[in-house]
Amino acid sequence: MNIIFIEPSFPYNQREFVRALAAVGANVIGIGERPVEHLDSDVKGWLKDYVQIHSVVDEAVLLAAVKAIQGRLWVDRIEATVEAHIMAAATVREAAGIPGTSPQTAFLCRDKPAMKEMLRQAGIPCAKSARARTANEAWEFAHAVGFPLIVKPPAGAGAAATFHVRSGEDLQRAILESGLADGATVAVEEFIEGHEGFLDTLTIDGKVGHEFITHYYPNVLEAMRQRWISPQMVVTNRMDAPGYDEVKGLARKVIKVLGIGTSATHMEWFFGPKGLHFSEIGCRPPGVGQWDVYNAANEFDLYFEWAHALVHGSTHSQASRRYAAGMIALRPERDGTITGYSGVDEINRKYGEYVVAAHLPEPGMPTQPVEGGYMANAWMRMRHPDYDTLRAILSDIGQTIRVHAN
Repeated sequence: MNIIFIEPSFPYNQREFVRALAAVGANVIGIGERPVEHLDSDVKGWLKDYVQIHSVVDEAVLLAAVKAIQGRLWVDRIEATVEAHIMAAATVREAAGIPGTSPQTAFLCRDKPAMKEMLRQAGIPCAKSARARTANEAWEFAHAVGFPLIVKPPAGAGAAATFHVRSGEDLQRAILESGLADGATVAVEEFIEGHEGFLDTLTIDGKVGHEFITHYYPNVLEAMRQRWISPQMVVTNRMDAPGYDEVKGLARKVIKVLGIGTSATHMEWFFGPKGLHFSEIGCRPPGVGQWDVYNAANEFDLYFEWAHALVHGSTHSQASRRYAAGMIALRPERDGTITGYSGVDEINRKYGEYVVAAHLPEPGMPTQPVEGGYMANAWMRMRHPDYDTLRAILSDIGQTIRVHAN
Protein backbone atom coordinates (compact mmCIF):
# COMPACT_ATOMS: atom_id res chain seq x y z
CA MET A 1 0.00 0.00 0.00
CA ASN A 2 1.28 3.47 -0.94
CA ILE A 3 0.49 6.14 1.67
CA ILE A 4 1.27 9.84 1.51
CA PHE A 5 2.02 11.24 4.97
CA ILE A 6 1.97 14.99 5.51
CA GLU A 7 4.87 16.55 7.45
CA PRO A 8 6.84 13.44 8.45
CA SER A 9 9.29 15.14 10.82
CA PHE A 10 7.61 18.09 12.56
CA PRO A 11 6.49 18.17 15.28
CA TYR A 12 8.92 15.58 16.60
CA ASN A 13 6.49 12.71 17.24
CA GLN A 14 5.39 12.79 13.59
CA ARG A 15 8.31 10.45 12.97
CA GLU A 16 6.51 7.77 15.02
CA PHE A 17 3.64 7.62 12.53
CA VAL A 18 6.11 7.23 9.67
CA ARG A 19 7.99 4.52 11.58
CA ALA A 20 4.79 2.62 12.21
CA LEU A 21 3.58 2.83 8.61
CA ALA A 22 6.90 1.45 7.39
CA ALA A 23 6.78 -1.28 10.04
CA VAL A 24 3.42 -2.60 8.80
CA GLY A 25 4.67 -2.73 5.23
CA ALA A 26 3.44 0.52 3.70
CA ASN A 27 5.42 2.49 1.17
CA VAL A 28 5.45 5.95 2.75
CA ILE A 29 5.80 9.09 0.65
CA GLY A 30 6.34 12.20 2.72
CA ILE A 31 5.22 15.68 1.79
CA GLY A 32 6.64 18.44 3.96
CA GLU A 33 7.99 21.96 4.13
CA ARG A 34 11.57 21.10 5.13
CA PRO A 35 14.38 20.24 2.72
CA VAL A 36 15.07 16.52 2.57
CA GLU A 37 18.55 17.05 4.04
CA HIS A 38 16.90 18.35 7.23
CA LEU A 39 15.17 15.00 7.85
CA ASP A 40 16.99 12.71 10.24
CA SER A 41 18.46 9.44 8.99
CA ASP A 42 15.74 7.26 10.55
CA VAL A 43 12.93 9.20 8.87
CA LYS A 44 14.76 9.11 5.55
CA GLY A 45 15.11 5.34 5.93
CA TRP A 46 11.41 4.86 6.57
CA LEU A 47 10.35 6.99 3.59
CA LYS A 48 10.28 5.65 0.05
CA ASP A 49 10.14 9.20 -1.32
CA TYR A 50 9.85 12.78 -0.13
CA VAL A 51 8.48 15.92 -1.77
CA GLN A 52 9.18 19.38 -0.40
CA ILE A 53 6.57 22.13 -0.89
CA HIS A 54 6.38 25.63 0.54
CA SER A 55 3.19 25.02 2.56
CA VAL A 56 1.30 21.84 3.40
CA VAL A 57 -1.86 23.86 4.11
CA ASP A 58 -1.86 25.54 0.69
CA GLU A 59 -4.43 23.25 -0.92
CA ALA A 60 -3.47 24.08 -4.51
CA VAL A 61 0.21 23.43 -3.88
CA LEU A 62 -0.51 20.25 -1.91
CA LEU A 63 -2.85 18.96 -4.63
CA ALA A 64 -0.22 19.58 -7.30
CA ALA A 65 2.31 17.57 -5.29
CA VAL A 66 -0.17 14.72 -4.82
CA LYS A 67 -1.09 14.70 -8.51
CA ALA A 68 2.61 14.53 -9.41
CA ILE A 69 3.04 11.53 -7.12
CA GLN A 70 -0.06 9.90 -8.62
CA GLY A 71 1.57 10.31 -12.01
CA ARG A 72 4.31 7.94 -10.85
CA LEU A 73 2.43 5.43 -8.70
CA TRP A 74 -0.96 4.48 -7.27
CA VAL A 75 -1.77 6.29 -4.02
CA ASP A 76 -4.00 4.40 -1.58
CA ARG A 77 -4.28 6.99 1.20
CA ILE A 78 -3.25 10.47 2.32
CA GLU A 79 -2.84 10.86 6.06
CA ALA A 80 -2.37 13.88 8.33
CA THR A 81 -2.26 13.83 12.13
CA VAL A 82 -1.77 17.54 12.98
CA GLU A 83 -4.95 19.57 13.53
CA ALA A 84 -3.86 22.40 11.23
CA HIS A 85 -3.30 19.95 8.35
CA ILE A 86 -6.57 17.99 8.55
CA MET A 87 -8.75 20.23 6.36
CA ALA A 88 -6.20 20.66 3.57
CA ALA A 89 -5.56 16.91 3.51
CA ALA A 90 -9.28 16.14 3.26
CA THR A 91 -9.85 18.64 0.45
CA VAL A 92 -6.92 17.30 -1.56
CA ARG A 93 -7.93 13.72 -0.80
CA GLU A 94 -11.34 14.29 -2.40
CA ALA A 95 -9.93 16.21 -5.37
CA ALA A 96 -7.42 13.45 -6.05
CA GLY A 97 -9.98 10.65 -5.70
CA ILE A 98 -8.29 9.03 -2.71
CA PRO A 99 -10.40 7.42 0.05
CA GLY A 100 -10.35 8.66 3.63
CA THR A 101 -11.82 11.37 5.84
CA SER A 102 -14.07 13.60 3.70
CA PRO A 103 -13.97 17.42 3.59
CA GLN A 104 -17.42 17.49 5.19
CA THR A 105 -16.28 15.38 8.14
CA ALA A 106 -13.03 17.32 8.44
CA PHE A 107 -14.95 20.62 8.42
CA LEU A 108 -17.39 19.44 11.08
CA CYS A 109 -14.50 18.26 13.24
CA ARG A 110 -12.83 21.68 13.02
CA ASP A 111 -15.68 24.19 12.93
CA LYS A 112 -17.14 24.14 16.42
CA PRO A 113 -20.45 25.97 15.80
CA ALA A 114 -21.27 23.73 12.80
CA MET A 115 -20.17 20.64 14.72
CA LYS A 116 -22.39 21.39 17.69
CA GLU A 117 -25.38 22.35 15.57
CA MET A 118 -25.29 19.00 13.78
CA LEU A 119 -24.84 17.07 17.01
CA ARG A 120 -27.67 18.94 18.76
CA GLN A 121 -29.94 17.99 15.87
CA ALA A 122 -28.96 14.37 16.50
CA GLY A 123 -29.94 14.64 20.17
CA ILE A 124 -26.40 14.78 21.56
CA PRO A 125 -26.11 17.11 24.58
CA CYS A 126 -23.89 20.12 23.79
CA ALA A 127 -23.45 23.60 25.13
CA LYS A 128 -25.61 26.25 23.47
CA SER A 129 -23.42 27.94 20.90
CA ALA A 130 -23.37 30.31 17.96
CA ARG A 131 -21.05 31.79 15.40
CA ALA A 132 -20.52 35.51 16.00
CA ARG A 133 -19.30 37.62 13.09
CA THR A 134 -19.95 40.94 14.80
CA ALA A 135 -19.87 42.32 18.33
CA ASN A 136 -23.65 42.75 18.19
CA GLU A 137 -24.11 39.03 17.51
CA ALA A 138 -21.95 38.19 20.53
CA TRP A 139 -23.97 40.55 22.72
CA GLU A 140 -27.26 39.08 21.41
CA PHE A 141 -26.09 35.58 22.35
CA ALA A 142 -25.04 36.78 25.81
CA HIS A 143 -28.44 38.38 26.42
CA ALA A 144 -30.24 35.20 25.30
CA VAL A 145 -28.10 32.66 27.18
CA GLY A 146 -26.61 34.64 30.04
CA PHE A 147 -23.15 34.52 31.64
CA PRO A 148 -20.77 32.77 32.00
CA LEU A 149 -19.77 32.14 28.39
CA ILE A 150 -16.81 30.91 26.39
CA VAL A 151 -15.47 32.85 23.41
CA LYS A 152 -12.95 31.07 21.17
CA PRO A 153 -11.92 30.60 17.52
CA PRO A 154 -14.39 28.55 15.43
CA ALA A 155 -11.52 26.20 14.53
CA GLY A 156 -8.53 25.38 16.66
CA ALA A 157 -7.25 23.07 19.35
CA GLY A 158 -6.82 23.25 23.09
CA ALA A 159 -7.46 26.45 25.02
CA ALA A 160 -5.56 28.73 22.65
CA ALA A 161 -7.18 32.17 22.27
CA THR A 162 -10.08 31.06 24.49
CA PHE A 163 -11.81 33.52 26.85
CA HIS A 164 -13.85 32.66 29.94
CA VAL A 165 -16.46 35.44 29.98
CA ARG A 166 -18.16 36.05 33.33
CA SER A 167 -19.58 39.54 32.78
CA GLY A 168 -20.29 42.23 30.25
CA GLU A 169 -16.88 43.74 30.96
CA ASP A 170 -15.24 40.37 30.19
CA LEU A 171 -17.25 40.09 26.98
CA GLN A 172 -16.15 43.53 25.81
CA ARG A 173 -12.54 42.57 26.49
CA ALA A 174 -12.98 39.30 24.60
CA ILE A 175 -14.53 41.14 21.63
CA LEU A 176 -11.47 43.37 21.42
CA GLU A 177 -8.75 40.80 22.14
CA SER A 178 -10.23 38.00 19.99
CA GLY A 179 -10.28 40.24 16.93
CA LEU A 180 -14.08 40.15 16.66
CA ALA A 181 -14.14 43.94 16.75
CA ASP A 182 -11.82 43.97 13.74
CA GLY A 183 -13.76 41.52 11.60
CA ALA A 184 -12.71 38.11 12.92
CA THR A 185 -15.32 35.40 13.49
CA VAL A 186 -15.57 33.64 16.86
CA ALA A 187 -17.56 30.85 18.46
CA VAL A 188 -19.62 31.90 21.49
CA GLU A 189 -20.77 29.14 23.82
CA GLU A 190 -22.62 28.54 27.04
CA PHE A 191 -20.14 27.72 29.81
CA ILE A 192 -20.74 24.17 31.06
CA GLU A 193 -19.77 23.62 34.68
CA GLY A 194 -18.23 20.27 35.51
CA HIS A 195 -15.23 17.97 35.43
CA GLU A 196 -13.41 17.88 32.08
CA GLY A 197 -11.87 14.89 30.36
CA PHE A 198 -11.33 13.37 26.96
CA LEU A 199 -11.92 10.08 25.22
CA ASP A 200 -9.55 9.11 22.42
CA THR A 201 -10.16 6.33 19.92
CA LEU A 202 -8.63 4.51 17.05
CA THR A 203 -11.71 4.02 14.89
CA ILE A 204 -11.82 1.60 11.94
CA ASP A 205 -14.66 1.89 9.40
CA GLY A 206 -16.69 3.76 12.01
CA LYS A 207 -16.16 1.13 14.74
CA VAL A 208 -14.03 1.77 17.82
CA GLY A 209 -10.97 -0.49 17.83
CA HIS A 210 -9.12 1.09 20.78
CA GLU A 211 -10.24 3.71 23.28
CA PHE A 212 -8.78 5.55 26.25
CA ILE A 213 -10.27 7.94 28.81
CA THR A 214 -8.16 10.71 30.31
CA HIS A 215 -9.04 13.17 33.08
CA TYR A 216 -7.87 16.77 33.44
CA TYR A 217 -6.92 18.06 36.90
CA PRO A 218 -7.94 20.91 36.94
CA ASN A 219 -9.93 21.83 33.81
CA VAL A 220 -7.93 23.23 30.90
CA LEU A 221 -9.02 26.87 31.09
CA GLU A 222 -7.98 27.15 34.72
CA ALA A 223 -4.77 25.19 34.15
CA MET A 224 -3.66 27.41 31.27
CA ARG A 225 -4.11 30.64 33.22
CA GLN A 226 -2.63 29.99 36.65
CA ARG A 227 1.15 29.71 36.95
CA TRP A 228 1.06 28.15 40.41
CA ILE A 229 -0.93 25.13 39.19
CA SER A 230 0.96 22.01 38.12
CA PRO A 231 -1.79 20.53 35.94
CA GLN A 232 -2.20 16.80 35.39
CA MET A 233 -3.67 14.62 32.64
CA VAL A 234 -4.28 11.07 33.85
CA VAL A 235 -5.50 8.11 31.78
CA THR A 236 -7.52 5.53 33.67
CA ASN A 237 -7.00 1.79 33.52
CA ARG A 238 -10.54 1.25 34.81
CA MET A 239 -12.19 1.44 31.40
CA ASP A 240 -14.77 -1.19 32.32
CA ALA A 241 -16.08 0.76 35.31
CA PRO A 242 -19.87 1.32 34.87
CA GLY A 243 -19.47 5.08 35.25
CA TYR A 244 -17.73 5.25 31.88
CA ASP A 245 -20.50 3.57 29.89
CA GLU A 246 -22.23 6.87 29.15
CA VAL A 247 -19.17 8.67 27.82
CA LYS A 248 -18.19 5.65 25.70
CA GLY A 249 -21.69 5.58 24.25
CA LEU A 250 -21.56 9.32 23.58
CA ALA A 251 -18.31 8.94 21.63
CA ARG A 252 -19.80 6.26 19.42
CA LYS A 253 -22.84 8.42 18.64
CA VAL A 254 -20.63 11.39 17.73
CA ILE A 255 -18.41 9.25 15.48
CA LYS A 256 -21.48 7.96 13.64
CA VAL A 257 -23.17 11.34 13.22
CA LEU A 258 -20.00 13.02 11.91
CA GLY A 259 -19.23 10.18 9.52
CA ILE A 260 -15.77 9.36 10.87
CA GLY A 261 -14.45 6.20 9.19
CA THR A 262 -10.88 5.03 9.79
CA SER A 263 -9.11 7.63 11.88
CA ALA A 264 -7.78 8.54 15.26
CA THR A 265 -10.24 10.71 17.22
CA HIS A 266 -9.92 13.05 20.19
CA MET A 267 -13.20 13.93 21.97
CA GLU A 268 -13.47 16.36 24.89
CA TRP A 269 -16.36 16.10 27.37
CA PHE A 270 -17.70 17.64 30.58
CA PHE A 271 -19.66 16.02 33.39
CA GLY A 272 -21.35 18.19 36.02
CA PRO A 273 -24.68 19.37 37.43
CA LYS A 274 -26.27 19.31 33.95
CA GLY A 275 -25.01 15.78 33.27
CA LEU A 276 -22.66 14.63 30.53
CA HIS A 277 -22.04 17.13 27.73
CA PHE A 278 -20.05 16.79 24.54
CA SER A 279 -17.47 19.55 24.06
CA GLU A 280 -15.64 18.96 20.75
CA ILE A 281 -13.93 16.31 18.64
CA GLY A 282 -11.03 16.15 16.22
CA CYS A 283 -10.43 13.42 13.64
CA ARG A 284 -6.78 13.17 14.69
CA PRO A 285 -4.68 11.96 17.62
CA PRO A 286 -4.50 14.09 20.78
CA GLY A 287 -1.63 16.50 21.29
CA VAL A 288 1.14 16.70 23.92
CA GLY A 289 2.44 13.23 23.08
CA GLN A 290 -0.55 11.60 24.74
CA TRP A 291 -0.22 8.44 22.64
CA ASP A 292 3.15 7.88 24.35
CA VAL A 293 1.29 7.93 27.67
CA TYR A 294 -1.19 5.35 26.34
CA ASN A 295 1.69 3.17 25.20
CA ALA A 296 3.27 3.27 28.65
CA ALA A 297 -0.05 2.47 30.33
CA ASN A 298 -0.94 -0.39 28.01
CA GLU A 299 2.42 -1.93 27.05
CA PHE A 300 1.82 -1.73 23.33
CA ASP A 301 2.47 0.54 20.35
CA LEU A 302 -0.54 2.67 19.42
CA TYR A 303 1.31 4.16 16.45
CA PHE A 304 1.68 0.62 15.09
CA GLU A 305 -2.00 -0.05 15.82
CA TRP A 306 -2.95 3.07 13.84
CA ALA A 307 -0.78 2.03 10.89
CA HIS A 308 -2.12 -1.52 11.03
CA ALA A 309 -5.68 -0.16 10.92
CA LEU A 310 -4.89 1.90 7.80
CA VAL A 311 -3.05 -0.84 5.93
CA HIS A 312 -4.82 -4.00 7.12
CA GLY A 313 -8.19 -2.69 8.35
CA SER A 314 -7.88 -4.13 11.86
CA THR A 315 -6.12 -3.73 15.19
CA HIS A 316 -3.08 -5.88 15.93
CA SER A 317 -2.82 -6.12 19.73
CA GLN A 318 -4.96 -5.48 22.77
CA ALA A 319 -4.32 -2.77 25.34
CA SER A 320 -3.19 -4.40 28.59
CA ARG A 321 -4.85 -1.82 30.90
CA ARG A 322 -2.16 -2.81 33.41
CA TYR A 323 -1.33 0.75 34.39
CA ALA A 324 -2.91 4.11 34.92
CA ALA A 325 -0.54 6.72 33.52
CA GLY A 326 -0.31 10.46 33.42
CA MET A 327 1.75 13.56 32.98
CA ILE A 328 2.23 16.59 35.17
CA ALA A 329 3.38 19.99 33.90
CA LEU A 330 5.88 21.83 36.08
CA ARG A 331 5.88 25.59 35.63
CA PRO A 332 8.77 27.96 36.40
CA GLU A 333 8.15 30.36 39.27
CA ARG A 334 8.46 33.31 36.86
CA ASP A 335 9.26 34.01 33.23
CA GLY A 336 12.93 34.43 32.42
CA THR A 337 15.79 31.95 32.48
CA ILE A 338 15.82 28.61 34.30
CA THR A 339 18.35 28.60 37.15
CA GLY A 340 17.72 25.15 38.62
CA TYR A 341 15.36 22.76 40.36
CA SER A 342 14.57 21.66 43.88
CA GLY A 343 12.80 18.50 44.97
CA VAL A 344 13.80 16.38 41.97
CA ASP A 345 16.14 14.08 43.92
CA GLU A 346 13.49 13.54 46.59
CA ILE A 347 10.88 12.59 43.99
CA ASN A 348 13.28 10.22 42.23
CA ARG A 349 14.08 8.50 45.52
CA LYS A 350 10.40 8.04 46.34
CA TYR A 351 8.96 7.26 42.93
CA GLY A 352 11.80 6.58 40.51
CA GLU A 353 10.44 3.14 39.57
CA TYR A 354 7.22 4.74 38.30
CA VAL A 355 8.82 7.38 36.07
CA VAL A 356 8.14 6.80 32.36
CA ALA A 357 9.74 9.96 30.96
CA ALA A 358 10.75 13.43 32.12
CA HIS A 359 11.79 16.71 30.58
CA LEU A 360 13.70 19.15 32.79
CA PRO A 361 15.24 21.90 30.64
CA GLU A 362 18.84 22.71 31.52
CA PRO A 363 19.66 25.76 33.63
CA GLY A 364 20.28 28.69 31.32
CA MET A 365 17.40 27.78 29.02
CA PRO A 366 14.67 30.41 28.58
CA THR A 367 11.29 29.70 30.13
CA GLN A 368 8.16 29.46 28.01
CA PRO A 369 4.81 31.18 28.74
CA VAL A 370 2.28 29.21 30.79
CA GLU A 371 -0.16 29.55 27.87
CA GLY A 372 2.31 27.53 25.78
CA GLY A 373 0.72 24.35 27.07
CA TYR A 374 1.42 21.30 29.18
CA MET A 375 4.79 20.52 27.59
CA ALA A 376 6.07 24.09 27.20
CA ASN A 377 8.40 23.83 30.20
CA ALA A 378 9.30 20.95 32.53
CA TRP A 379 7.13 17.85 32.80
CA MET A 380 7.10 14.27 34.06
CA ARG A 381 5.21 11.16 32.98
CA MET A 382 4.42 8.44 35.51
CA ARG A 383 2.55 5.14 35.64
CA HIS A 384 1.23 2.94 38.44
CA PRO A 385 -1.13 -0.06 38.56
CA ASP A 386 -3.56 1.85 40.81
CA TYR A 387 -5.20 5.03 39.51
CA ASP A 388 -5.74 6.63 42.93
CA THR A 389 -2.14 5.96 43.96
CA LEU A 390 -0.92 7.52 40.74
CA ARG A 391 -3.01 10.63 41.38
CA ALA A 392 -1.44 10.96 44.83
CA ILE A 393 2.06 10.56 43.37
CA LEU A 394 1.44 13.22 40.73
CA SER A 395 0.07 15.60 43.35
CA ASP A 396 3.15 15.03 45.51
CA ILE A 397 5.37 15.81 42.54
CA GLY A 398 3.47 19.05 41.94
CA GLN A 399 3.90 20.08 45.58
CA THR A 400 7.56 19.05 45.83
CA ILE A 401 9.38 19.99 42.64
CA ARG A 402 10.10 23.66 42.03
CA VAL A 403 11.39 25.12 38.79
CA HIS A 404 13.49 28.15 39.66
CA ALA A 405 14.01 31.03 37.25
CA ASN A 406 15.28 34.61 37.25
